Parts: sequence; structure tokens; C-alpha cells
Amino acid sequence: MKVLTIRQPWATLIMLGLKKYEFRSWKTNYRGELLIHAGKGIDKEGRNRLQKYLPENLPRGEIICKVKLVDCIKVTKEFLEELRNINKEIYKRSVFKEEYAWKLEVVEILKNPIKINGKLGLWNFNGKEDI
Repeated sequence: MKVLTIRQPWATLIMLGLKKYEFRSWKTNYRGELLIHAGKGIDKEGRNRLQKYLPENLPRGEIICKVKLVDCIKVTKEFLEELRNINKEIYKRSVFKEEYAWKLEVVEILKNPIKINGKLGLWNFNGKEDI
């Protein structure tokens, strides 16, 4: 199964269903089930700013949920404005390149997160078949 490693607090916001788009500088043609891996790194500014949405302890270095990647949208100024109207705190202007928005749906939180090191890009996990 495909996996995407995402820094915290963004991985947890996806897991909680609060963040429906993950931004990348690259597009993907992949569609389907996708595991979200909470990386070990933390965006401290994001964590501090979004603390009211987050649990006290953020999971790190583990696969925490499964989503469905349903679209990959070329980001426009108008699209970003729409998202910021939905939630200006979560979709605040970023220092990262927001070229593509990966639309995520159907969040399933894993009862038993899987400790594993993350990787760059989309990567494969061939572990537990019952995820």
C-alpha cells in the first residue's frame, strides 16, 4: 500500500479529518488508498498556532491513518482563497511551495499505529495486510 510521510501537526490534522488537502510541489497520478505516516519532524510554528485542534501528544514516526487520495489539483490563487475561507488557520499561507493540492477523503484512524521510519515521496508499505 502507498504511504505518504507528513510532518506534524499536519499528519494529525489529516487524521482528525480537519485537513482535507495535502500540499506538494509535485503532482501524482496515483489515486486510491493511502496511509499517512506521521514523520518525526514537527513544524513548531504550525503546532503552536493550531494547538486548540491537537491532542497533547502528537504521534511521531508511525503510520496513524488511512485515507483515500481522490484528486490532485493544480493550485491557483482562487483555490487557496477558497480553502482559506473554509479555515484560515489550517490553510494559512505557507513558506512551502503549494503547487498541487492532494484531495484526501474517508479518514480511518488506525487502532494500532505502526512504528516505522518514513521516506520521501510516495513509498510502499508491505506490512500488515489487515490495515
